[in-house]
Order: sequence, then C-alpha cells, then structure tokens
Amino acid sequence: MKNAWQKSLKTLCAAFDCEGQFDFRRAYPATINHAAQAQYMREVAEDLLGQDKVVDFTPTMGSEDFSFFLQEKPGCYFALGNGDGDHRDLLHGMGPCTLHNPSYDFNDALIPIGASLWVRLVEARLGKGGIVCE
Repeated sequence: MKNAWQKSLKTLCAAFDCEGQFDFRRAYPATINHAAQAQYMREVAEDLLGQDKVVDFTPTMGSEDFSFFLQEKPGCYFALGNGDGDHRDLLHGMGPCTLHNPSYDFNDALIPIGASLWVRLVEARLGKGGIVCE
C-alpha cells in the first residue's frame, strides 16, 4: 500500500510542479465488530424497530476511537441513520448529509429512538427481553 501512496504523491506533485514527502503512520486499529455482539445488537434493534429498519453498516476507511474499546472488550459499533434530511433547515440544502459536513444537522426525532434502543439493549442483557448475549 505504501508504494501506491508514494506513486499518488509523485503524480500529484508532478501535476502541481512541487515536491512532497509521504509519511504514513497507522494510529488507529480497524474497527471490527465481534460477531456475537453484532448479532445481539441486530436482534434487539430488529425487535424494537422492525427488520426493515435495520441495515448493515457500510464499511468505511475512517478512523474511530471505538476501535480501541473493541480491542479490550467484545462489542459492536453501530450507527443510527439520520433520515432523509427533511428535518434540516432549507439553508443547509436538501437531502441527507453525513457527519463532519458543514450542513450536518442532527435529527432530534432520533433521540427517543436512540434512547429506547439503549434501554432495550440493557434490558436484553439483564435477561428481561428474552435475548441474552454470552
């Protein structure tokens, strides 16, 4: 991979008549869910929201602090969708947008859904929801 980055840097520098230096440092491990915890999360979420509302998380190349937690304890990184953007002010443009975007606006309608999901996860873990993760 290092050679590909160096080649890209060389090409970019040639295009702009400049020089550059490549120094790649791996600072974050990959964020990889543990299978049992991911299945537990899916079951709880589907029970609360319905199967049609639970979709697989598309892998990204972004770094995530949660990866350090997953190195220490089994777990599952998940995300709540932010909707289609209808909640956003017109000055922010139309449609959805992702985090780290100047037009990002958290969908406050998700607060009760997210809170309910966390409560169900705890209830299920304590055995009240019928799903127990080993």
